[in-house]
Amino acid sequence: MESTAKLSSVRLSPRKTRLVVDMVRGKGIQVALNTLKFSPQPSAKLISKLLTSAVANAEQKGVSDVDALYVKTIFVDGGATLKRFTPRAMGRASKIRKPTSHITVVLAEKK
Repeated sequence: MESTAKLSSVRLSPRKTRLVVDMVRGKGIQVALNTLKFSPQPSAKLISKLLTSAVANAEQKGVSDVDALYVKTIFVDGGATLKRFTPRAMGRASKIRKPTSHITVVLAEKK
């Protein structure tokens, strides 16, 4: 049985978030949470909350053993980019792009 959790429009760069996501892909849920707990990246905290939410979703679906869950798939898609401008010299303006991410987690039971 699989359970899913999604997090949309997070104000984190998809490129930086994918580095953290790659650390936990395919691992057991306890190992993944411990890895994220000691990771210094800002996205690690959000991903650990998302994994906890996916575990809660699995409990609601009626998974018999929560400790047998593992991260089947986890991926990060790019979301809408917030575009801002900042003043520069001689009356010019410079673009500032603030990227967002969509994170999806699918947990499954080991057989």
